[in-house]
Amino acid sequence: MSRLLDAIRSVLFYIVFYTGSVFVVLACVVALLGSKEVFRWMVDRWARWHRLCMRFLLGQTVRMEGEIPPGPVFVAIKHQSFFEAIDLARLLRRPGVFAKAELMRIPLWGMVGDRYGLVEVQRDQGAKTLRHMMAAAKRLSGEEGRPLVIFPEGTRVPVGEAPQLQSGFAGIYKLLGLPVVAIAVDSGRLYHRWLKRPGVITYKVVEVIPPGLPREEAEQRVHAAINALNPPSAE
Repeated sequence: MSRLLDAIRSVLFYIVFYTGSVFVVLACVVALLGSKEVFRWMVDRWARWHRLCMRFLLGQTVRMEGEIPPGPVFVAIKHQSFFEAIDLARLLRRPGVFAKAELMRIPLWGMVGDRYGLVEVQRDQGAKTLRHMMAAAKRLSGEEGRPLVIFPEGTRVPVGEAPQLQSGFAGIYKLLGLPVVAIAVDSGRLYHRWLKRPGVITYKVVEVIPPGLPREEAEQRVHAAINALNPPSAE
């Protein structure tokens, strides 16, 4: 019976959330022709719509443990499901997000992402590409005062797995010179698969890591922190 209820909730969620998302996307496309602030406001509404659908259709709520410091920071967060990718606009105010280059090549999505403040990350970065990426990131954090966000493991990771951080994280950390806010999240337990389950998804601000640490120490501290809510696999 429990699985049947979860299936009904999940199907309703997909129908309601993604139908509503169609209208939000259309509104965002129209907003692209106008002010960036109007467009970013629409993205924030979409994240709020997602939270409402989670709460009333899936029976999921979100809990925050700890506080994210104000001002420009470099947020490193665990990535277990599509939840946190959508919820970043709710978790943070106007975040600038480091995103894989493949996403920026998707028609229309790339333009929308660039307009919002995604920073393109290419795996094989030459000096010119790296300078361009860092200039974009520093413009978002320095000129606009926005937090920067990265999924340092590079992609979604199943519950219980804790791969090493992507090699590019340390270089970005060094060049930005910002404190790192390391956040764990346990969304994979409830949200990862198509059959979603009710419960509480927790964000946990584990520690704030100062800039300027040696590469190995910074990576070890971030890796441990973002996996603080990630139980080891039973396998």
